[in-house]
Parts: sequence; C-alpha cells; structure tokens
Amino acid sequence: MAGTEFVVVGGGVIGMMTTLQLAEAGHTVTLVERGLCGRESSWAGGGIVSPLYPWRYGPAVSQLSRWSEGFYPELARRLKEESGIDPEYRQEGLLYLRVDDADAALAWADELGKPLERVGGDFLYAREPEAAPGFEEALWMPTLGSIRNPRLVRALQARLAAMPEVTLREGTEVTGFEVAGGRALAVKTDAGPIAAGQVVVCGGAWAAGLLETLGVALPVRPVKGQMILFKAPPGLVQRVVLMDGRYVIPRADGRVLAGSTLEECGFDKATDARARESLWASATAIIPALADCEVEHHWAGLRPGSPDGVPFIGGVPGIDNLHVNAGHYRNGLVLAPASTRLLVDRLLGREPILDPAPYSLAGRL
Repeated sequence: MAGTEFVVVGGGVIGMMTTLQLAEAGHTVTLVERGLCGRESSWAGGGIVSPLYPWRYGPAVSQLSRWSEGFYPELARRLKEESGIDPEYRQEGLLYLRVDDADAALAWADELGKPLERVGGDFLYAREPEAAPGFEEALWMPTLGSIRNPRLVRALQARLAAMPEVTLREGTEVTGFEVAGGRALAVKTDAGPIAAGQVVVCGGAWAAGLLETLGVALPVRPVKGQMILFKAPPGLVQRVVLMDGRYVIPRADGRVLAGSTLEECGFDKATDARARESLWASATAIIPALADCEVEHHWAGLRPGSPDGVPFIGGVPGIDNLHVNAGHYRNGLVLAPASTRLLVDRLLGREPILDPAPYSLAGRL
C-alpha cells in the first residue's frame, strides 16, 4: 500500500485548505476526492465571507467567523500569485434591507466592536441606486467581503497540484476504513487502500455516510440550496444586498448571483421551476432592474447541515488517528480558515487558536 503522513478525505474548501496547511508545514498529504476537487457545495455557494445574520449565531460559530474574517484578502492575493487564478475577492460591504431585529444587531456590533450602523435612505441609494425604492433606512456593514467560489476552488486545486508534498487522487471514491487496535490503518477506496499515519474526513454532506461504515452516527445531513445567476451589465449591483433571508451578490464581470433556498430532500441536487421562480422574485424585489436581465444559470448544492450549525472538528472517539471537520451548514466557506487551522493545530501538536471543546465530537454524538 502507498503510504503518506496524512490522508484527507474530501476535496472541498475544507479539505483543500487542510491539505494546504499540512503541506506548507512540510508534511506529505494525499487528498482523496470522489469527483473533482471543489465541485460540490464549495463550488455552489455564494461566497459571502460572513454568516448572513452574524448576530443570530452563538459563540461557537461567531468565534470561528471572527477569526476567519481577515483571512481571505491575503489568501486571495497569495493564490493569485501562486496559481495565476484570481479568486476575485471583493470587499464592498453589505446592505441589509428590512431587518426585524436591527436593535439586537446593533447591540451585538457594539459589544464586539464590529462596524455595523443604521443608515438612512440617502446613504442607501447613493451606494446602491438600483435597490428597491421606498426604504428609509438600512443596516450597513462596510467591511464585509465576498469571493467567487468557482475561482477560489480552481486556485486552491491548482496550488495543491503544484506542491510536491501533495498527491491529488480525484475520481477516487472512499468506501470505508481499515481499523485495528483503535487506529485507522488505511483508507479503503475503489482504487485500492491508502495507508496513512493520520486520516481527516472533510466529506461535507457525505461525511456521515463515511463514518457510518465504522458505526459512528455523525448528525450531518444534506440540505439543498438552489441559486440563479443573472447576466447583468457591469455596475448594476455594486455590493451584497440582503433582504428577508435572500441576497444578491455582484461579480466583477457584472453578473449577479441570487440565493438561496433551504430544502430538506436528501442527496437530491435537481433544480426545479418553483425554486427558480422564487429566487427570481426575491432578487427582483431587491434589485427591480434584474427583471430585465437574462437568467444565465440555475444550480443546486448540498450543504452539510448539523443540528445547531456548529461544525464537528476533532478526533473520532475510539480511533486515535481519525479526525473529522464537517457540519458547517451554511457557513463552510465562512468558517473554513479557522476550522481548518483549529484542526491542523491539533494534528501538529500546536497551541490551538481557539478552545476546541465546543466542536469536539465527544459528548455531541
């Protein structure tokens, strides 16, 4: 069997960032992905680098989010330089329209020193002239950024492919694990076993199925999200605008992404006309001029839902060298820098950036 120091299972943003950090620390890593790296929920998401309503989350998610907040500008710069692919990080801020708990949001921001403020209609329409008319106030978060998911995952994949410490095994399906004496000896795949010193499962919505082969019941389930993309003229939308739980996100070329649905339907990734109509209605309610733009694309992804939205990060009880990083629900991209760093700290015996206890599998399974 081919051996490696680490085997990472799952080639989404979580798996690729884990692999990157381990390789940059000088370790050999085999990344195993049943399809192509970054083509599931990491590709499908909108790329907002914050929870949609961050004040509505508990400390476990908030502290990961806060740690991650400043990570993406430097990562995007590095990846563009190292891979030649620009992940298109933009920091144009976010406008919240019609927020029922605005006072709670402002209190949260004041407590944490976050830049969030209530602004009037003049401010709103000066920054987003095509926003729906009639709003006398909004909330404004000037520091929020967004990144273009497909370009981010392409850049990560290209960077890893160029690193001698990394072996990419795309198109390779993991079928289980060889375990003996309380250790995972190898990862079973449809192309044969891969021996490893340490194994990290970053399988997103599929993580529970992988651990089920060991009798471990990880409460992570697929939650479908559908999105649409408008072919809009550059400048029609300048920044992220959020209203009633739905959002529009501009891209550098003028295209505008609108999302997203929340659907409990197992591993079904099919799109449907009803969702498309609902997303179109939400997007045109936020930016009426989008009604004149072509809907260029409609797709779906599967989020790794967890009971409380808090990811599972840490060792699998009873198996010394098997670890998990999954269950980020709607915030996989948002939390990826901190959650992967937290687990890599554990793997390499470093002082953790945060208290790992809230994310531990022990006591939560």
